[in-house]
Amino acid sequence: MFKLFSPPPTIEEYIDYTDWRNDFIWHRLSIVLTIGIASFLTFILLNLSRYPDYQPSWLWTNLSQEGLLLLSLRLLYSKLGRTRPGLILLLLSWSVTIIPQYWFLQEGIAKLDFVTWTLVFLIQATFIPLQWRLHFLSQLGVCFCFIAIRFWSSAQLESQIAMADPLFLYLYIFWFCVICNISVYLYERLQRAEFQARKQLQQEQQKSEHLLLNILPSQIAERLKKSRAILADDFAHVTVLFADIVGFTEISAKLRPPKLVELLNEVFSIFDNLVAKHGVEKIKTIGDAYMVVAGLPALCDNHVGKIADLALDMQQAIFEFEAYPLSIRIGIHTGPVVAGVIGIRKIAYDLWGDTVNLASRMESQGLAGQIQVSDSVYETLQDKYVFEERGRIQVKGKGEMTTYILRGVKKVATTEEFKA
Repeated sequence: MFKLFSPPPTIEEYIDYTDWRNDFIWHRLSIVLTIGIASFLTFILLNLSRYPDYQPSWLWTNLSQEGLLLLSLRLLYSKLGRTRPGLILLLLSWSVTIIPQYWFLQEGIAKLDFVTWTLVFLIQATFIPLQWRLHFLSQLGVCFCFIAIRFWSSAQLESQIAMADPLFLYLYIFWFCVICNISVYLYERLQRAEFQARKQLQQEQQKSEHLLLNILPSQIAERLKKSRAILADDFAHVTVLFADIVGFTEISAKLRPPKLVELLNEVFSIFDNLVAKHGVEKIKTIGDAYMVVAGLPALCDNHVGKIADLALDMQQAIFEFEAYPLSIRIGIHTGPVVAGVIGIRKIAYDLWGDTVNLASRMESQGLAGQIQVSDSVYETLQDKYVFEERGRIQVKGKGEMTTYILRGVKKVATTEEFKA
């Protein structure tokens, strides 16, 4: 039905302290009720084993307590028990302490059940050390019931301790309850402070995690947290994009530094949103240059197409940019790279290899407002995208190469257009 000794709810799972406290009380109540039901069952069996010399009042007392404990357990798993476990705590407490008063009263006895009361109050304070007001209310209910019996009935006072002074026992129970309530109060103050401290620490960890994920891809961040070894991976097929603002030197001369930084932030924020939209990985910005890769660290088959779609969207976004008239050059190449994290301060995830250099050349030797791609990109996408051959150009470090200008996505003819 439930796991008796399953761990209590952890603080990290909750936002509100009250919610955590209710679930903690619920969890501990399930343990106390299970133990209580089992223990009273043993007393019932003990009484029945003495047949025919068993004590009827004792048997009826134990049966009543057992029945109310079973009812409490049933209610604990109801909606009421989930939302108001404190009510079940009171029912549990009074089931064990007040029910015997009724059966003793049938025999004309006002029983000062010293052992049972202190045992119940101690169990509550140790197993469920939260909400001292609940503990006080459970104790007050027992005492009020006993006082009512003493003053409004003719029952004869009887104590579990023979020849004991009733005033001494009253005083002992009073201070026992006071100590239990103070203990619960101090423990809850400590728990509340710990909850708030843990939540604050959790918030700070989330901020740190967010900052880390802004610097490194999530998979790389997880690997770095587990190991401080140098991270380096070979990727046989990825696609790299470089974008650069045309005439940035002239623009920077016209704008004051704060305005220039504001302009770059606005442009790169648009690019960041597009990167997230297409599910690719931003690597870094260098001045006014923007570097993106697809196909790592998570492998994918359509990395070339993703980068092509991103490039077209970036081109369109700059065309529609109203804050300042801008133009960008974009270069794309696909091939193998090495990717990893190096250094111990201001670390960053970066790429190395001829593919990176060639993508950078596609951008730097491209045309203003155009998307220049290598022949490997063209060969991969020519069936689905529109290209214009630029011809052979001299590429630094590579000699002459045939490059292409990406114009857009090929339009798929509809049934109506095909018939026409």
